[in-house]
Amino acid sequence: MRENILIVGGVALGPKAACRCKRLNHDAEVTIIDENHHISYGGCGIPYYVSGEVNNLDDLRATPYHTIRDPEFFRSMKGVTVRTRTRAISIDRAAKKLLVKDLGSGREENLPYDNLLLATGARPRIPPVEGHDLEGVLALTKLEAAEAVRMACQNGAVNSAVIVGGSFIGLETAVALADMWGIKVSVVEMANQLLPGVLSPDLARMALHDCVKRNVDVFTGEKIERITGKDNAVRNVLTEQREIPCELVIFATGFIPNSDLAKSAGLEVTSFGAVLVDEYMRTSDKSIYAGGDCVSIKNIITGKPGHLPLGSMANRQGRVIGTNLAGGSAVFSGYVGSWAVKLFDLSFCGAGLTVENARKEGFDAVSVSVEQLDRAHFYPEKSMMSLTLVADKGDGRVLGIQGAGPAGDALKARIDAVAGVLQYARPTIGDISNLEISYSPPFASAMDIVNVVANVAENMLAGRFQPITAEAFMELWAARAKNGVFFIDARPTVAGKTVEAEQPDWHAIPLEEIDARVAEVPRDGPVALICNTGLRSYDSVLILARHGIVNVVNVMGGMQAALKMGLQP
Repeated sequence: MRENILIVGGVALGPKAACRCKRLNHDAEVTIIDENHHISYGGCGIPYYVSGEVNNLDDLRATPYHTIRDPEFFRSMKGVTVRTRTRAISIDRAAKKLLVKDLGSGREENLPYDNLLLATGARPRIPPVEGHDLEGVLALTKLEAAEAVRMACQNGAVNSAVIVGGSFIGLETAVALADMWGIKVSVVEMANQLLPGVLSPDLARMALHDCVKRNVDVFTGEKIERITGKDNAVRNVLTEQREIPCELVIFATGFIPNSDLAKSAGLEVTSFGAVLVDEYMRTSDKSIYAGGDCVSIKNIITGKPGHLPLGSMANRQGRVIGTNLAGGSAVFSGYVGSWAVKLFDLSFCGAGLTVENARKEGFDAVSVSVEQLDRAHFYPEKSMMSLTLVADKGDGRVLGIQGAGPAGDALKARIDAVAGVLQYARPTIGDISNLEISYSPPFASAMDIVNVVANVAENMLAGRFQPITAEAFMELWAARAKNGVFFIDARPTVAGKTVEAEQPDWHAIPLEEIDARVAEVPRDGPVALICNTGLRSYDSVLILARHGIVNVVNVMGGMQAALKMGLQP
């Protein structure tokens, strides 16, 4: 007897699971049900269609060999039946039937199943503010919305736009509108930084500066109160502090799992509304699977249930579920939360926990940051990369890593290397210090930045130096008249002298001269050291310590970090 498998949801996970199941069990009867017209598209590519980097909307629906993934493709190429414009209404678990409604004819029918997969995704979280239903206010999550936004930009109907939310999609959309179409963009983020929850404050400040220097206004720590319009079209966004004129408002304020179908069927869900599944991606009913943006899965770092709506995760889960629908026993162990986003001049990437989230989870967490070239220093093509490592102070367990740099592929390679270890082990700082990274001057330094950031963490925990951030250094500098700090610039003479000529409290003492000029440095401190990246100033710390001068702080990332944040003395 042929096994009858129904799949509710046809964007990412559903089609992946369907095709995997059919490959392993040719006799299975697999049907995908989706209430939308378009299926199996790359939603994460929408901002790049808006920007024009992806020229054709159908490219987001195409296979690598340029065949459109429509119902006919799945029927003829995969042996899978697809019913679009069909809504799943309810599940009768006892009878193993799914009630569906054809949105064209209004006809309802019960479809029997042996196994059911819920791939219902998540919906945009749109705050119920006044004016959210005006024309020109939308969430950029569907192809129809992407087409509408791009056409409005092409036709010159949008001169200014407000992005509500400094998330991945929000920032990618801000870049798309500003860079390609020259639209005046404002980003309003309720949290006190961009990319909250995934990026450290210092790196988030780099993201903010990357936007601001390209004429994107960023307002953090603000919440929109209402949206006003004229003739039913949006005209202004009002926050607690300002009024922003605009013709377009895009909400990028997160997602809510689409779990209504599961909840009404009595399946277990979390307090935040995501469907609970086990390691085989089965719900509390073992005949019903679920995956993708509608489910909660284990965070490997914390061991707790979490929610991470990403297309890459949905595809990997789809393969696991497809295997199990065909009689297998594949396991999805959880996630460490790897992500990447490209802004204007910088890309950002991370995995695991930020130091703030680690502390919320009960870890005694610390973090260190470094700036280093992503290739050998003598190789002609190179750029500066920022890395931040998060670890537990007690046992040195690595909890997360984030980074920034202009070469996004080089940055992603470093983050992915650590993410792979985080996923299958409980690495310590020592493990990352000795992590094997492939070396060749066009690709990396002999002592790669991944190893270096772990070495810096080890030195800090051993008490060999006291680090501060570039922002903290600038705060010390601003309050120099009161705090009595002695500021040393350990860069080569020319760079340090430039600031010293304008600022008499700035002491240019290059690393090469500090031993001979140690008498100029107060023995009791406090002393604050800075250089270009932190390397020369760290060596200066060691020299001062040999002379008994230990009340010293060293700036992580040096002037390079400060400049990326838009800071300078």
